[in-house]
Parts: sequence; structure tokens; C-alpha cells
Amino acid sequence: MKLIIITGMSGAGKSLALDFFEDKGYYCVDNLPPALIEPFADLCLQSNYNRLAVVSDIRGREFFDVLSSSLNSLDERELYYEIFFLNASNETLVSRFKETRRKHPLDEEGRLLEAIKKERSLLEELKGRASKVLDTSRFSVQEFNQELNRLYSSARDDSLDLSISLTSFGFKHGAPMDADLVFDVRFLPNPYYVDSLREKTGREREVQKYIFKWPKAEKFYDRLFSFLKFLLPEYRREGKSHLMIAIGCTGGHHRSVASVLRLENYLTSQGYRVSVQHRDIDK
Repeated sequence: MKLIIITGMSGAGKSLALDFFEDKGYYCVDNLPPALIEPFADLCLQSNYNRLAVVSDIRGREFFDVLSSSLNSLDERELYYEIFFLNASNETLVSRFKETRRKHPLDEEGRLLEAIKKERSLLEELKGRASKVLDTSRFSVQEFNQELNRLYSSARDDSLDLSISLTSFGFKHGAPMDADLVFDVRFLPNPYYVDSLREKTGREREVQKYIFKWPKAEKFYDRLFSFLKFLLPEYRREGKSHLMIAIGCTGGHHRSVASVLRLENYLTSQGYRVSVQHRDIDK
């Protein structure tokens, strides 16, 4: 089991970090009281969850003594955990709280900077115990996700960091509004005009054979695969965890369906997690 405990300065990006780990397939809990970390880990062990990420921070009030006790208990049981400590400069934190108009958890008298300094002092010992410390002062959200990818994505499972949904559709029914990439295959010869193929779909071998036999079809797929081979790692490096690719023809029965299935074979051969939907095949 891998347990990542996200903590650090209020306003340093803990919620964004938790979103990152959730996208990576971790079971995530925000604002978990320190006293519940060990019971939570036990429950997840029993339920076969092997990647966990929790945020536990000063919002829990009775934080430091209880957290130290919980961590010592995990150490005694030799349960692996990692403390990921997020930090930022005082100036950056003041600016972020002003922008969001949120109240610092230690600010009871409207003295934001004093609350930040107090929290920094309280967290100093915990920071020294952290496995990784990341200062987010200079990061945009995009740059923050890139840095998280660098810290927590290994080369051997890069493709697993990006899940891909493939959807076939018919343009006469409208293009999917939530697609990241849309490809139009209406330029390919249409099996609808072949009497023996009209009532079939792109799932069937005879239809696929008809579509794929044309030289321009092979040129299209070669270029599409080459394009995606370049593009998908770039999306992953930008911190994108899910991509929806839609391929459309006129009705969504033949060319788009066959194209999605061919693309699925290619992407799975490259190690990506792929799901497929044929939106208009029964219309």
C-alpha cells in the first residue's frame, strides 16, 4: 500500500494536489483528521485499495500531537507512507488569500500575515519530517501539475497516466460537446451506398474491409496515428489525465465506428487505457 499524506501551508495548493492524485487513480480524502489516518489506512487495506492520498492540515485544529502519534504508529507497523509538504512564500500566500477572499484557519482577528507566520512556525517540525517539499510560489496551475507529474509519474507507466475515451458519432445528430479532439471521416467512401453493407455497422468485418481497402484510408490512419503518437505525451506532460477523442461520419453507423475500433487497437497497443462508445450506432 502507498499512502501519501499531503500537508503544508494553507493556500499552498493542497486541494489541487489532491485533485492530481485522484486523477491518477488514488483513493482520496480531503481534510482527514490525523486521528483517522491509521484507521483509514486499515480500512483501505481490507478493501484492497493500494494507493491512497489524504490531506491533513491545520484545519484539524488538534493537529500536531495527534498527527505525530499517528505517524509513529504507522512507522511501528511498517506501513509505507510519504509526507508531501506544500510551501509558499508569505507574499504569495497573502496574495492568494486576498484573491479568493477566504479566511486563513488561524486568522481570528483579521491579521492575515500574522496567521501565516504562526502557521509556518507551527509546521516547521513537520516540514523537516517530509519526504518531499515543494514550494508553489512561482507556479501557475499548469506548471504545478507539470511538477507533480515530474515528481510522481514514472517513465514505465507514462501512458497509464492518461486515459482516453473514444466516441463514434454521426454529424447529422451533432458533434459531442465535450470532445477534446474531433476527426471527420466523411471523406472516406460510404458503405451505406453498398446494398450488402447498408444494414451492417462498422463493427462488422465486411464493413471494415470495405473502408480500409482504399489508399486514402490507409494514408489517413497512418497520419492520425503519427499525430497522436506525438500529441498524447505532450498532453500528459501538461498534466491532462483524461482525453476524449470523437470521430464522426454522416450517420454514425459505418465509417466512424470502424475508425474508432481501429484507433482503439492502436492506442491499446501503445499502453493507453481506452474506453469506447458508439453514440449513434442504434439511431
